[in-house]
Amino acid sequence: MKKIFLIFSLISITSFSQNINDVMLFSGENIQGTARYNAMSGAFGALGGDMTAINANPAGGAVFNNSTFTGTLGVYGGRNDASYFGTKTNESYSNLNINQLGGVLVLKNNNDASDWKKTTLALTYNVIQDYDKQYFISGNSPTSISAYFLEQANGLAFQDIQKLPGEYLEDAYLNILEAYGYRNQQAFLGYYGGVIDPVDVDDALNTTYVGTGSYTTVNQDYFYSNNGTNSKFNFNLATQYKDDLYLGVSFNGNFVDSERITRIRESGYDATSSLNFVNFDNRLRTIGSGFSIQVGAIAKVGKALRLGASYHSPTWYVLSDEMSQSINSNLADADIGFIGSNQVVIFENYNLRTPSKLTGSAALTFGKQGLLSVDYHYKDFNNAKLSPNSTFNDTNATIDNVLTGTSAINLGGEYRIERWSLRAGYRFEESPYKNKAIQDDLSGYSLGFGYNFGNSKIDFSYSASTQDTSKQLYDIGLTERAAITENLASIMASYTISL
Repeated sequence: MKKIFLIFSLISITSFSQNINDVMLFSGENIQGTARYNAMSGAFGALGGDMTAINANPAGGAVFNNSTFTGTLGVYGGRNDASYFGTKTNESYSNLNINQLGGVLVLKNNNDASDWKKTTLALTYNVIQDYDKQYFISGNSPTSISAYFLEQANGLAFQDIQKLPGEYLEDAYLNILEAYGYRNQQAFLGYYGGVIDPVDVDDALNTTYVGTGSYTTVNQDYFYSNNGTNSKFNFNLATQYKDDLYLGVSFNGNFVDSERITRIRESGYDATSSLNFVNFDNRLRTIGSGFSIQVGAIAKVGKALRLGASYHSPTWYVLSDEMSQSINSNLADADIGFIGSNQVVIFENYNLRTPSKLTGSAALTFGKQGLLSVDYHYKDFNNAKLSPNSTFNDTNATIDNVLTGTSAINLGGEYRIERWSLRAGYRFEESPYKNKAIQDDLSGYSLGFGYNFGNSKIDFSYSASTQDTSKQLYDIGLTERAAITENLASIMASYTISL
C-alpha cells in the first residue's frame, strides 16, 4: 500500500527539487511541431500559414486562406557521450510522440468595402519541450557519495537524525522531514544507510560525522533519466487588414509532467574498508500548468519582402513536486529496504515565472518558386523567478548571478518544383549560462521535403542538434562533473488537409 505524506511547508523544497538546472528545464523550448516547420528550423516568424508557425507569431493564423487541419507524428531521440575522470560512456534513447495537432477556421469578410479581409480562429496542440533524456556516467572518482551525506549531517545534532524508540524506520524517514527539514532527512538516510557515523555515538548532541568507507578512489556508475513533456494548447485569434498586414493574439495553456530518476552505484573501496558498496536512488516528479499570452504582426513590404514581430509573455506556472528515495549498502540497517517507492513525499505548490521572448523576423519570397526566412529571438533568463520569494531567495540570487540574456537565430529556406517542396534550415542558440563551461551554445540543422496533392499535402523532416554540457552529480558534497555531448535528432511526418 502506497503511503503518501503531504508537506504543508516549502522550507525544505529548495534543497531537493528546484535548482537552477530545473528552472532552465521548464524555461526552454525545443523545435517541435509540423514537419514543414521543423525542416526550416522554425524560421516562420514572418511567414505564417503553418499550424506551428502560429506559436512563433500569432499573426501567422491570418495568413491561411482556407480552413485547415494538420497532424504530426514524430520520433525523437538522442545519444549522449559522457567523459568522467577519463572513462568514456554513451547512452542512446528514442520515443514516438504525437508532436502536433491543430486546426484553423477562416472566416472571410464578404463586405468588399471593408478593409478587414478575414478573421481566423485556431486551436493547436504542440509539444514544445520533450524532456526525454538519458545518460550514463562511469569512472573512478576521488570523492565518495559519503561526501554528500557528510555535508548534510555535519552541524546537526545526532538525536535529530535518529528514529524514536519503537518508531518504524520508514515512518522516521517522513517524520524527520516534517519536524526538521530535508537536510536532517538526508543525514538520516546516510546514517541508517551505513554510509556515515557520528564521531561520538553515545553523545545525543554530537554534531560531527565521518564516512564509514576508506578509499583512495571509488568506482561510480551514475545513471540519469528524465521523461515527460511540456505541452502547449494555443487558442489563436488573428485578422488580415487590407492586403499587407496581419495581426494576431494567442492565449496559451501549458501542461508539464516531468519525471527525473538518478541512480548511483559506488564500489571499489580499500580492501580494509568496512563499507564495500553503496546504492542510492532518487526520483523527482514535477507536474503543473502555466499560462502565457502572445501578440504579433506580419507586414508585406512590396511583392517579395515580409517582416514580422512578436512578443511572448512570461509563462506563469503553478508546479508541484513529489519525491521518493532509497539507499542500500552492506552496512545498512536491516529495515532500510522499507524506505523506497512506498514513501512518496508531496511538496506544497510553488510558482515559476519563465523569461519573456521577443522575436523579429524577415522573409523573401520568390513568387511560387520558394523563399528564404530568418528569425531572431531574445530571452533574458535573469528574469526567471521562483516564488514565494522567502523560500527561493538563494535560488533566485543564483539565477541573477549565473544566467544571462541570450540570442538565437533560425534560418530556413524552401524551393518548389511543381508539387514537390525541398526545405533546409539552420539554428543557433546562445547558452543562457555566463560560464559556457557549464553549457555551451547549441547549433543544429534540418532537412525536409513535402508533396502537395491539391487539397492536402504530406511533409517529412529530419533535424539534429549538438550541445556540450557539464553535469554536476549532486549540488553539494559530491560535486564532481562529467563532460557530456548531447546529440539530439528528430524525424517528423505531417499530414495537412484544407477545406
